[in-house]
Amino acid sequence: MSVASHALTPRNAALLLIPPLLWAGNTVVGRMIAELIPPLTLNFFRWGLAFVLLLPLTHRMLRGTSPLWAHWKRFALLGLLGVGGYNSLLYMALQTSTPINVTLVGSSMPMFMLLIGALFFKQTVRKRQMVGALLSILGVLMVLCRGDWQALAKVHLVLGDVFVLMASACWSWYSWLLSRTQEPAEARSNWANFLMAQMVFGLFWSASFSGAEWSGFTGLSDAHISWGWPLAAALVYVTVGPSLLAYRCWSLGVQRVGPNVAGFFVNLIPVFTATLSALVLGEMPQLYHGAAFALIIGGIVVSSRR
Repeated sequence: MSVASHALTPRNAALLLIPPLLWAGNTVVGRMIAELIPPLTLNFFRWGLAFVLLLPLTHRMLRGTSPLWAHWKRFALLGLLGVGGYNSLLYMALQTSTPINVTLVGSSMPMFMLLIGALFFKQTVRKRQMVGALLSILGVLMVLCRGDWQALAKVHLVLGDVFVLMASACWSWYSWLLSRTQEPAEARSNWANFLMAQMVFGLFWSASFSGAEWSGFTGLSDAHISWGWPLAAALVYVTVGPSLLAYRCWSLGVQRVGPNVAGFFVNLIPVFTATLSALVLGEMPQLYHGAAFALIIGGIVVSSRR
């Protein structure tokens, strides 16, 4: 079926604004609890709890007659990219890279969206989309360098930045797959059923990655979990907000406006992350935050115009 390409109405924009805000919180929380739990295990716990919360609403999807099993290859791929791969790579990046590098490399998301769409989904990259991508990335860079462009010259890439590049590619491919409605109505029309279908296989991938982590295959020699209220509160947040609510809104938004336009909203994550970090640290927002926000919004508007 053809890729969705509806107008960027206020309602659709709101759907696509909520996930970046929640995912920004996920980045901040993930950084705060980096010493409390290994990154791949955090991802497994996050989706395991989400599975438990959704099970009462979606248990019919696990029956033998469910469309889940007839389309298991597609759901296994969605689960690998959106549940297992992207989130695991992001949490690993937060362990090994600095926040400025994570958000800087993550700003490549719109370019991945355009590239994957052109190479694998026969989408034409238009001039306005390239201009929108440039404006959006400039806005991100302004936040990262805090209004001082010379600060970007001091950034050095490390292994964590490679993880972010891989995560961006995973999420871009996942978003394009979401735009192709190939599943039966029973699975696609109900957001909880659709997310559960992905989580069934995503949990398998996450469990495998976590097992490798505890076996030492990822190079983490001192894997441990420090249980307590901080970790418990963090798990509740990453389960309900960035997992269930954000994925629900993102799925709807991508279907309504298409991945090319939706991809630009991902660049709001660094802006929201900087704002949340400033609130946690007690710092007041600066003028460059507003300028960056205007550039990113400008990129979204330019790319979505017909």
